[in-house]
Amino acid sequence: MAGNATHHIASFFLVGIPGLENFHCWIGIPVCLLFALTLLGNSIILTTVKLEPSLHQPMYFFLCMLAMNDMCLTCSTALKMLGIFWFDEHWINFDACLTQMFFIHTLCIMESAILVAMAFDRFVAICIPLHYTSILTTPMVIKIGLVGLSRAILMIMPCPLLIKRLLYYTKYVIHHAYCEHMAVVKMASGNTQVNRIYGILVALSVTIFDLGLIVTSYIKILQAVFRLSSQNARSKALGTCVAHVCTILAFYTPALFSFLTHRFGKNVPASIHIIFAILYLLVSPTVNPLVYGAKTKQIRDRVVSLLFSQKQKF
Repeated sequence: MAGNATHHIASFFLVGIPGLENFHCWIGIPVCLLFALTLLGNSIILTTVKLEPSLHQPMYFFLCMLAMNDMCLTCSTALKMLGIFWFDEHWINFDACLTQMFFIHTLCIMESAILVAMAFDRFVAICIPLHYTSILTTPMVIKIGLVGLSRAILMIMPCPLLIKRLLYYTKYVIHHAYCEHMAVVKMASGNTQVNRIYGILVALSVTIFDLGLIVTSYIKILQAVFRLSSQNARSKALGTCVAHVCTILAFYTPALFSFLTHRFGKNVPASIHIIFAILYLLVSPTVNPLVYGAKTKQIRDRVVSLLFSQKQKF
């Protein structure tokens, strides 16, 4: 198989959004806007949590992890997309394509792990509040983050390695705006069954396992909340979960649609599939800081005070 490396094509050609090539320059505008908002919003979250001592709690440490992950995810996709849409930089080196694919899918799995950790944080805070500080210590938060990252890397690492063993002779045009696993696999000339099966197994195992844990946490949370006698206490407890639920929906809904249309949507136009695949990677990182900024009083108050203190200086 060592000799097969010589048969690898040097580069892939990323089309962008098939059928909408004439509108690429216009499509680049919302992509750039989402990219800028993601960097701005998540930077504000990170700065606010760092400067506000009252936010030095596990819930906000997980939020910082989410913010950093979102910024990395957006950078790994939006920059190349803007190159395609605005500067006609469609070509991408074979290894660079595999690197982009590795980072995109690793960061998506990491995002899912952080959402599970945030659900666990709410579960402990609402169901066993007396043990909250003893269970979710700072070292435990760091360990949870490292376990999530290790899982993501170990699950995705076989993907580029399995692709490396495939033969790439003639097909080099990828009808996508970034190097997505299945889109790259489809370019291979040989038998890709192992790659396809592994890709589906990773996607299903992560989704079923993580969503299972999140749903279980929220069932326990709802049971605990409805046992509370005070209506005010119920509202307060559920209020702390609203932002997290919005984040889960923003991440999993387009992800699920993108996955289903890629596997089963034979009649769905390629442009629709690609647009949803782009939204899946760009919308959630933009929405997360807006949701947490609007729904979390401490963050909202701190941002407002920072803005007003800056205005007073001028």
